[in-house]
Parts: sequence; C-alpha cells; structure tokens
Amino acid sequence: MMIRPAELAAIRAGTIDLAFRRWARPRVVVGTRLRTSVGVVEVTSVEQVSVSALRADNARRAGAPSLAALREALAARPDDPTWRIGLAYAGPDPREALRSTVPDAAGIAAINARLDRLDAASSSGPWTRETLDLIDLNGGVRAPELAARVGRETQDFKKDVRKLKELGLTESLAIGYLLSPRGEAVVDAGLPSPRVRAPREEGTPLPRTIGAPATRALREAGVTTLERVATYSPGRLAAMHGVGPIAITRLREALAEQGLALAED
Repeated sequence: MMIRPAELAAIRAGTIDLAFRRWARPRVVVGTRLRTSVGVVEVTSVEQVSVSALRADNARRAGAPSLAALREALAARPDDPTWRIGLAYAGPDPREALRSTVPDAAGIAAINARLDRLDAASSSGPWTRETLDLIDLNGGVRAPELAARVGRETQDFKKDVRKLKELGLTESLAIGYLLSPRGEAVVDAGLPSPRVRAPREEGTPLPRTIGAPATRALREAGVTTLERVATYSPGRLAAMHGVGPIAITRLREALAEQGLALAED
C-alpha cells in the first residue's frame, strides 16, 4: 500500500487516520503493519464503502483538500470497489534500534549463519559479504552505480540490500546506503583488523522524502543534517538548483518534528 510522504507525516502527527483506495480486493487486512519512512503504520480497519456515501469529514481525515477532490481521486478506476482503510501510527521502525545494537561474538556468528543461508538460496551465487563490503566502501553512492560495479540489475540489487536491512546491517540514506554500526561490526569481524572509517555525521540525517535532486544540492553545499538546514532561510534553499517547493515543505515538516525551523529570509 503506497502512501505519499506528506500523508505519512500527517499520520504520524495524528491528523490523518483514513485512506481510500480503489482495489478489486483488499490488499491489506486489519493488523497489517506497514514499515514506512516515518516508522510503522498499522491498519486498524478495512471496509468497503460507496463513493456517494463519503462526506467532508472523510476527506478531512484522509488529508484530501475537499470532498470533491477525494471523489475525483477515486474516479480513476470506477469498476473497482472503494475501500476505507483506517490507519494509525504504531511507533518507530524496530530496525532502527536493531541497527545500533552491536552484536557480541555469538551474535556475529548467528548473523553470519543467516548470511550463509541467504547466499545458499541465491541462484546467482554468494552476494551478502560482497554487498556489505561494497556499501561500506561506497557510502551514499546511488544504487544503480553500486549495482553496475558488481554487474547486477538495479532492482535485484535493491531487493538484496533490503534483505540486509531486515537484519539491521544497512540503512538507507536519501541517496544510497550506509552500513549500520551492527553491519560494521559484522564486516570488521571478517577482516584482519577493524576498518578505519570516517566519523559518522553528527545530527539528524536529511529526510529521504526530499528527493535526490534536493539531496545532491544540499550535499554540494555541505548541508548533510537537519541542524545545518535550520541555518538556511527558505530563500537560500530555493536558490539552490534542485531544491524546489516540495522539498522545502518536507524539510520544514522534518525540522518541526525535531523542534527546529528554517531561518528567516
């Protein structure tokens, strides 16, 4: 179930608790937990409704600008029934805590056993250690570039990285990936000595929802955290090629969640 970034932020804030979809059959059930860029969103209800029965309150709770706009959005697939889905923010993604947990020797052995099983199940041969090492040495590099370096299709590469993310070994950046502290410990355990890495950036990472062009523009200006973004005014951000109104809005939202705001023009 796809949910737009602005809607995800509103679900976390509690101002949106409904979604409406045209589906031939329900694609979620009550209790489904969706891991999203803002954390876990839980499905609290699923019921079929008639578009003609929708009211302004439904539109408001779904984040639509008006009842007419909601009905227009649902008019695209008139042959499919309309489903009313209740949604609630269910807390941060548990993988966030897992990523920061550095395993002991027994934990590393257990992770390596999982990696061995992933390698054994792959039709293209072992890939887990190569991918971990590739990400470790190329943090923040786009997935297509990483995939090309090992002769793989981008989508297949991304699917495999998600398997590593499930184990808490990697984290997704606005552009590219980074090994988590947990992942670094696993990689270092297989080396003669721990790898020397640049210090991790202190501060709150840029939100992934601002898009690659805005992320690249901010990086080029040396702005890699929300704390640095807060030193910029909307005008200075807008003057950066690639930072458009949508990116600025999402930066404002991310800053507000941290108790920060943009500087004045």
